[in-house]
Amino acid sequence: MSTDTSSNPQTPTATTPGGNCGPKIPVQGNGGDKRPPDTAVQMSGPKRSRTTWIVLVIALAAVVWSLNGTGVSIANIIAGWDGAREIASGLFPPELDQELLQSVGKAVLETLQISIAALFFGTAGGLVLAVLMAGNVGAPRWLAAGARLIATIFRSVPELLWALVFVAVVGLGPAAGVYAISLHAAGLLAKLVSEQLEAVDPAPVEAMRMTGASKLTTGMLSIVPQARNNIASLVLYQWECNIRSSAIIGFVGAGGIGQALGISMRLFRYQELATLMIALFLLVLAVDQVSRFLRRSMGAATR
Repeated sequence: MSTDTSSNPQTPTATTPGGNCGPKIPVQGNGGDKRPPDTAVQMSGPKRSRTTWIVLVIALAAVVWSLNGTGVSIANIIAGWDGAREIASGLFPPELDQELLQSVGKAVLETLQISIAALFFGTAGGLVLAVLMAGNVGAPRWLAAGARLIATIFRSVPELLWALVFVAVVGLGPAAGVYAISLHAAGLLAKLVSEQLEAVDPAPVEAMRMTGASKLTTGMLSIVPQARNNIASLVLYQWECNIRSSAIIGFVGAGGIGQALGISMRLFRYQELATLMIALFLLVLAVDQVSRFLRRSMGAATR
């Protein structure tokens, strides 16, 4: 006897096949969910708003706590205004003695040499560490952990402290500055470049691995080429940082224009100090223009 199902209307139940011989598994449809589809979105809105306000309050409290702890206030600036005005008045006019200008020119060239030599060593070391650290390259875990530890040590110690160490090891002069800046630059580039390597498109990487390419070949031919423009920009920016760092480490005898700046400040030769500051500014400006030109030649949207 046949049964008429049309006289017993029911909400149809979706099923999924359990195979050719298996039973059909019912799937609950939207009819069993009494909550509107957008309720979850409506519920997440207030929660996200509360979280944002909590983060802002914590950040504001941290700023206030830091300002109070460091004693930063407008009153301090006003109290020291007389001393600042005395120093500023002593800077003008800058010293333009011929012998001083020749000395400043030599210091500028030495600073440029320090920055380029440190960039060479720092980039070489940083790229090696970055390739070992990048997760998509697939270096052995113990090797990646070791590279990450070395990079952390290199960048956690400021260039000034590295300069003190190398001044004690190799003596006063630009060589100590090169070694100090190189180590810090290697640690910093290792972190930044490894993040660029990990952010590349994984599709070409997987395609090359499916062809049987080794990890080294995949990294050099598929991962690094995708990130080469960003890596080049990081290296050029590190060059600018090396210029500024060489001016700082010179105060501890690591050569460059920073050493001349330290001597002028200790002897209260403010007009000579002004000349050195102008020379440093022009050097940084020139390096910035060269860096912008090189980035533009690589296709960066810079002006």
